[in-house]
Amino acid sequence: MPEQLEAIVEETVFRNEENGYSVIEVRTGRSSITAVGILPALAAGEQVILTGQYVEHPQYGKQWKVESCEICKPSTLLGIERYLGSGLIRGVGPATAKLIVQQFGKRTLDIMSETPERLTEVPGIGKKRAAQLGQAFLEQYAAREAMVFLQSYGVSPSLAVKISKRYGPQAQQKIRENPYRLIDDIEGVGFLTADRIALTLGIARDSEYRLQSGLKYVLMEAATGEGHTYLPKEMLISHAAQALRVNPGLLTHPLDALLFSRDIVSFDIDGMEAMMLSAYYYAEKETAHYLKLLLNRSKEKQDPTAEKRIRQFEQEHNIAFSENQRRAVSQALQTGLMVITGGPGTGKTTIINCILSLLKGKVLLAAPTGRAAKRMSEATGHEAKTLHRLLEFSGDEGLFQRNEENPLDCDCVIVDEMSMVDVFLMRSLLRALRSGTKLILVGDADQLPSVGAGNVLGDILKSQRVPTVRLTDIFRQAQESLIVLNAHRINHGEAPVLNQKNSDFFFERKQTADQVSETIVSLCSTRLPAFLKSEDRLRDIQVLSPQKKAGAGVHQLNQMLQAALNPPAPFKKEITYGDTIFRTGDKVMHIKNNYQLPWTMDNGEEGVGVFNGDVGFIMKVDTQDRIVTVKYDDERTVEYDYQQLEEMELAYCLSVHKSQGSEFPCVVMPVLPGPPRLCTRNLFYTALTRAKRLVVLVGREESIAAMVQNRQILRRYTTLQQRLEEE
Repeated sequence: MPEQLEAIVEETVFRNEENGYSVIEVRTGRSSITAVGILPALAAGEQVILTGQYVEHPQYGKQWKVESCEICKPSTLLGIERYLGSGLIRGVGPATAKLIVQQFGKRTLDIMSETPERLTEVPGIGKKRAAQLGQAFLEQYAAREAMVFLQSYGVSPSLAVKISKRYGPQAQQKIRENPYRLIDDIEGVGFLTADRIALTLGIARDSEYRLQSGLKYVLMEAATGEGHTYLPKEMLISHAAQALRVNPGLLTHPLDALLFSRDIVSFDIDGMEAMMLSAYYYAEKETAHYLKLLLNRSKEKQDPTAEKRIRQFEQEHNIAFSENQRRAVSQALQTGLMVITGGPGTGKTTIINCILSLLKGKVLLAAPTGRAAKRMSEATGHEAKTLHRLLEFSGDEGLFQRNEENPLDCDCVIVDEMSMVDVFLMRSLLRALRSGTKLILVGDADQLPSVGAGNVLGDILKSQRVPTVRLTDIFRQAQESLIVLNAHRINHGEAPVLNQKNSDFFFERKQTADQVSETIVSLCSTRLPAFLKSEDRLRDIQVLSPQKKAGAGVHQLNQMLQAALNPPAPFKKEITYGDTIFRTGDKVMHIKNNYQLPWTMDNGEEGVGVFNGDVGFIMKVDTQDRIVTVKYDDERTVEYDYQQLEEMELAYCLSVHKSQGSEFPCVVMPVLPGPPRLCTRNLFYTALTRAKRLVVLVGREESIAAMVQNRQILRRYTTLQQRLEEE
């Protein structure tokens, strides 16, 4: 339990002005103590109440770890003089502080905040300087008061620093007027935080600000949590009323106001009234527009040499295409926009290689994630980039250097793992294609849809407007793999074949979550590395779980696997953030798009932007400056300061959703009873198709059967299909 420490600040040893992280020396009684945490700027002599607890630092010994700080006004003449003369107030040094305190005594701080013009009574201070000193004092005092004010409402110190820097001296005033402005103005502040502050401040539950913010919050949650780009009006009203705990009738006027301001757009779809945040409305509308332009411009052109060139490729590579595969290659050569879709083993990569060898002109390859791009490069022998790097992401949120005014310099773009591409990324890609550029989209329609909003590949396929080839025949080599055969069996609602001799697909029967977890740890730490003859068990073996918080879920398995695969050691430095220990050598994943985070590569290349799903390893932990250095799979190196660690989590075990676009030599998966909305057939299918050499399932056979039979696919409310179908 946190305790309180009343102390007087002696000195600031270290302070990071960007995030407020400070190391200070304080005196309590006769003892001198080191306190660390995110704090407002503090001056020597100030009296503070520090809420927190003692921790033992491996290098610096016993420290007071601060969770929140309350500043008490200096009450003694010496304390006031030390505070003013500390350098904290711009333009006031020790000599000036002494003169001011001699003039005004214990009323000094009141004079400076309420009647700073009286500073002219101090020898050597004129009107202009008095005004400047008064302004500097107010700015500093307001910033500190704002931090204390925000922390008292449960805002984290790091977020309080960000808010205080954004609003300056007016922070408290602006927040008291309308706390919901934080949602739009400050990245990292959501509706729940703003609402907690608002209700504590006494803002009414039926306030117009609150109701409008609540409606937008529900739509945003639907987009980021479930992938919806719109909600039916009745569903929006119902969910918002429940979230806000108000009568649904109170939401009519706020919704009308949002429609009038175009924050929300209304339209009819499938005979019902739909509500959509304007950003998503224009993203889907533009995506459909650009796809139609591509279709209109790209009339099929017969290539009389195509058949001959395809046969030549077959001979050179000793393969025989099926009729469907040959049609996919031929169509790619003749049309300007097409989709190639199919499950594992159906030859998508071989077809891409054939297209690359036959296409004339410059072809660019891309995929949504670093892992998928790396895999595409390895499979084709051609450089593949993430879509963000291909489009030359510049660092401003959502801004790419490649666009209508500066299109990609190429004749064709091939994008793999299209099921992962959300509507915003798709729009950005389409904006960057110049007239006449081919676009070939490759993906598995039966995998989970994108983590981001929209259902781009699914909607394109359902619209039947874009030329599409579905690959169903399994390559002869792939027929030897039970991973491939079982993936297709599961996709057709058939039970997988388990524990066939000399196969690549195994099942271990365990009944309880604890037994499953212990078995998975044993498999990953000793048994599978020996079986695979693996030299890098952290890269070669990936645990995937359908659930996050349950037994044998992502959180529990990450802690157990970290303890087994990367235990503490004297030479490994570590840092604790929340409930997670980050240690040198840990496998980690970035979990939130950060468009401003800088990275470097070994070749000297620099850039910004680290994205949801990027996986890497902790190379270094600086416990003094609290900086964690991570190297990602695509060789980018990123430094995280302490507050940015909220964007990272352990990755020994991943959720199936987070594994999309990746491929691992070996996949281990717990199979236990769970919520039907999570334990679905297409989630199971997606997990298995991440494995290249080996799959090991641990748990209950009846849970496997339940997933295979569970065809529940949560509907995504999106408009791209309908927009493409419109003439």
